[in-house]
Amino acid sequence: MTGLLTDLTTLTRTLGDPARDYVIIGEGNTSARIDADTFYIKASGQGMQHITEAGFVAVQFAPALALLEEPALPLAEQKRRLNAAKVDPAVTLQPSVEVTFHALLLTECGVPFIGHTHPVYVNQLLCSSRAQQFAAHRLFPDECVLCGPESVFVPYCDPGLPLAVALRDKVRAYLDVYGEAPKVILLQNHGLIVPGTTPTEVLNVTAMCVKAARIFAGACAVGEPVFMTREDIHHIYQRPDEIYRRQQFVQR
Repeated sequence: MTGLLTDLTTLTRTLGDPARDYVIIGEGNTSARIDADTFYIKASGQGMQHITEAGFVAVQFAPALALLEEPALPLAEQKRRLNAAKVDPAVTLQPSVEVTFHALLLTECGVPFIGHTHPVYVNQLLCSSRAQQFAAHRLFPDECVLCGPESVFVPYCDPGLPLAVALRDKVRAYLDVYGEAPKVILLQNHGLIVPGTTPTEVLNVTAMCVKAARIFAGACAVGEPVFMTREDIHHIYQRPDEIYRRQQFVQR
């Protein structure tokens, strides 16, 4: 468990590095599965740049996921139940407000790590009329290899339980179409979520999504973006040599 928490702390601090411009102050959050019943999540108000292992809270999956079945629950009652869901009731830190969507994605996507950030280059698109266009298309082969054939796009929702409910529907629709979890989830007027099999995958997919956002914005500045065709996207994504490369990109 200590190794897992060390990995999560390193991932969080790396995503929080100011040079990357992914988050500032208390933005963003991360999580990691401990076992079938519990997971770690960044505590509310903890800055990612300097976080230590003491800045995470262990939470039980079952009560966090149960909230998804009661979306109209008053905020105060949600908070009470989430505090009660902590593995150690003596811990005074509170789980991030996004704890429900982390529980959801760790379960539905079948991954052990989640990284949620607000990169400036991605958010300049998510706060524009081009947001859905960016999510639905791919511009270059390595974007396909790392970020998948398309991104899940979630129209703006109030952070917390409403967002988690909306995410559940969108992620399940993606799973129905592609038979695998999404690599990139884009939240309109909000930010980026990357489910990953390793911390390295979370970091690499985040970096590639930011690069794609910069290229997309640049293409819009000089004309109209020229997107890859769906045929070319699926060809690249399913090529054996590219599958091999993708596997190398997720290694620790």
